Amino acid sequence: MTATLTNTAPSSTTDQLTGVLLGAGHRREHKFWQRLISTEPFRRPAGVTPEERLSLAYERLRILNRSLDSGARLAADPRALAALHEWLGPVDPTLTTVAGIHYNLFLGSLLDHDAVGRRDLSDHLAMRRIGTYLCTEVAHGNDAASMETTATYDRARDGFVLHTPNSGAQKFMPNTSPTGGPKSGLVAARLLADGEDHGIRLFLVPLTDEARALPGVRVRRLPARMGSPVDHCLTSFDQLFVERDALLGAQDDGQGDLSSTRADRRRRFLTSIGRVIPGRISMSACAAGSARATLAVAVRYGGHRMISGARGTRTVPVNAHRTHHGPLASALATVFAMTLLHRRALDRWEVCTEEDRPAAERLVAVAKAWITWQARDVIVQCRERCGAQALLENNGMAELVTGVEGAITAEGDNIALYTKAAAELLFAADPDRWDTRPVGTAGDLADPYFLGRLSAAVEDIWFSRARERVLSASHDDELARWNAGSGAALRGVEAHAYRQAAEAFAQARAGLPEGAARERLAELERLFALEWVARNSGDLLAAGLLSADQVTLLPDAVEELIAAVAAHAPLLVESFALPAELLADWPIAGPGYADAYDDPDGPWRAGAALASPGTA
Repeated sequence: MTATLTNTAPSSTTDQLTGVLLGAGHRREHKFWQRLISTEPFRRPAGVTPEERLSLAYERLRILNRSLDSGARLAADPRALAALHEWLGPVDPTLTTVAGIHYNLFLGSLLDHDAVGRRDLSDHLAMRRIGTYLCTEVAHGNDAASMETTATYDRARDGFVLHTPNSGAQKFMPNTSPTGGPKSGLVAARLLADGEDHGIRLFLVPLTDEARALPGVRVRRLPARMGSPVDHCLTSFDQLFVERDALLGAQDDGQGDLSSTRADRRRRFLTSIGRVIPGRISMSACAAGSARATLAVAVRYGGHRMISGARGTRTVPVNAHRTHHGPLASALATVFAMTLLHRRALDRWEVCTEEDRPAAERLVAVAKAWITWQARDVIVQCRERCGAQALLENNGMAELVTGVEGAITAEGDNIALYTKAAAELLFAADPDRWDTRPVGTAGDLADPYFLGRLSAAVEDIWFSRARERVLSASHDDELARWNAGSGAALRGVEAHAYRQAAEAFAQARAGLPEGAARERLAELERLFALEWVARNSGDLLAAGLLSADQVTLLPDAVEELIAAVAAHAPLLVESFALPAELLADWPIAGPGYADAYDDPDGPWRAGAALASPGTA
């Protein structure tokens, strides 16, 4: 079946779909960033070196800061931080990284620990000093509670001595070089006082001036990271003394008593790394925004890249071929699902109480892992659909292909996040389940409600397998028990993410009035659900939840939806609301993309001059 591409649509359809993606009640925070990235300072530069791109990112950071009414307000607002990442990510991944570190990890942590406003933040709010965050060590990443950097209380001087005891304790990858200007860092270190370990705390430490590291601080640039340039460094401390007020959130009797219970130490550690949750939300936003931008370019390029038909027949856009538009149609369904799941996790986090905070944190973590993995698949698929031209930096995709890898690792490696969620969900009843009735096989593959219940059933199947394997393993070896069930449990978490995305789709569809926008969203929802059901059709058939006839019908049902979605692909990517200036920076996004390769001294130029009237 050949898809006919529709290039125009009523504006209300596009606007309604944009409202679904950006949140009908939260468009305002997106407009600020859309306007900012449309300005001249954020245009894509040509012919710059990696070091020049790094310097440009810090220049843009200061421009961004001057554009804000309050950096503190941005740091305190997870929704605004997410919007920053969603729109800056496709424009300048380096800027997005350093901005996220400064506003979320650094300023956000300072504000969280200093609710009464006793600390002077003016240098950091005005960016006379840029903030960074030093937690991960060479030998300690996801096991941050085991970090070895020490901060020993010096009672005589009433301050702390920061020290790096071995190579493995060097702080790994913070942007601590003098590039961009003077920097301060929040250093996570083990507080030692009177011979006792009082757990991990944060210390505010000046690190560099405009030219070099300060005395007692050693900074070395790490090898270049693939993708966008960031001044990632190794940072260590040599008996560096800091004043008492460097300690964030000090709770003592004013006489230097820093003792704490085991519960206090754990609570303070979790508080110290509390900004990782808004960070995960921001990573989801960045991945979703980057995937949408890449997909928009791929769809546009496929519409104006013309190829000859078989045996010299008329030329057609490459998008006319099922082999080309099929993967992009699937990517459209996935990108809508990613964005809706991101909004669902953000909404849940914003309103959670202390009682349901663990469930909200788990949803944020699962969403971050699933969305960033899906973004990688979408971005790579779009790059491939655009051929060799998408490998060139000027066409914007190359740095997003590598940039999403950073999001997969940042704020908790995805596998570690899935593993923690699996352990929590394995033997727990999920209070978020929308329907626990048996599925049966009487449902219609055209019914989103039936497909949603099948999605929930896939989750049940994998967690049931994981439980059986854990319970049948040796009870003498806890690690062996976990290893026996962990593979199936991780598949269960993946299914959990798909179910959450399916429910987000259903909620968004229910919020739209009858009409074209709802029809388009329903097609995307069904395609997303059917492709997931098809992937798991063997298990669903074996469990008696799909009939053999339904399994046989699945491929044709998917093909029909791919044609329907592909027919409206230009409309759907228009709903992403990408600024024209952003798209203009990527030559292959426009019909005149070949002009980017024109040669003013090419032989065709000389031939044209000779052939023109009046030429001597």
